[in-house]
Amino acid sequence: MKIFFSDLDNTLIYSYKHDIGKEKQCVETYQGREVSFMARSSYHLLGQVVKRVLFVPVTTRTMEQYARVDLGIGTPEYALVCNGGVLLRDGARDPAWEEGSKRLVADCQEELCLAAKILDEDPKVDFEIRNIEGLFLFTKSQDPRRTAQNLKDALEHSRIDVFTNGVKVYAMPKVLTKGAAVRRFCNMMKESGKLPGTQSFPAVIAAGDSAFDIPMLLEADLGLAPSGLEEEIGIAVNRPGGGGRLSYSSGQTGIAWDLALQKGKRICCLGQERLFSEETLQLVERLLDREQEFFHTNNKNG
Repeated sequence: MKIFFSDLDNTLIYSYKHDIGKEKQCVETYQGREVSFMARSSYHLLGQVVKRVLFVPVTTRTMEQYARVDLGIGTPEYALVCNGGVLLRDGARDPAWEEGSKRLVADCQEELCLAAKILDEDPKVDFEIRNIEGLFLFTKSQDPRRTAQNLKDALEHSRIDVFTNGVKVYAMPKVLTKGAAVRRFCNMMKESGKLPGTQSFPAVIAAGDSAFDIPMLLEADLGLAPSGLEEEIGIAVNRPGGGGRLSYSSGQTGIAWDLALQKGKRICCLGQERLFSEETLQLVERLLDREQEFFHTNNKNG
């Protein structure tokens, strides 16, 4: 079995503010408004890819935010929401997984409380401070970089990471990453005998567009990222425990394809000759076709 983990926002789906062309499919409505779309080509291609892999959405969205998204493929068998802290099985929460997540972040609660206090006193914060499932904090700021920097300074050497995404600010336990969730999920699959993998082709593929996704990309056999994320990936690869011998590429799609066929963990930064979602799904489909041809030839010769 092959697993394809994918972020949602700006990886497969795009806000109405993002120009993805006229050929698009609405995949999310909120308060009667169409707010997120997929390129129609990506929408149809995803429908084909999910027939050949175990597709697992991995998102920082809450369960309620995730539930608004309709990718046209029915309810995925598995989904990881709340940055991997919550596992959904056929749309229902997995209590054992959540217990494990709560244990992971138990030592971070005091620092999350401190982060909430700092954010509450920040005059630039103009949104409620949400504690998401007791796992992490989320808010919005008029000056997200300044808010994030103030929080980082106050929480230096702590168990908490600080991220921004547009006007959004997150205080996230360092142990609660998408990479940790992918590792936990793959271990669960291996224990059930569902993830044997092959030596010639990647068993675990992951795609994502932001700093939130880099731990997931590092964890996969093959990570797919957009051009422009190379610097952050390089920093993550070379920091202690980052897997410094991992290969990653930048540039044109052809270079990414050559690297995708190599052995060992690797990250391909796609050239964005087209929309990232299209390039990602096309490369995944191409890999699946190549693997199918490989085994067909071997079985024929054998």
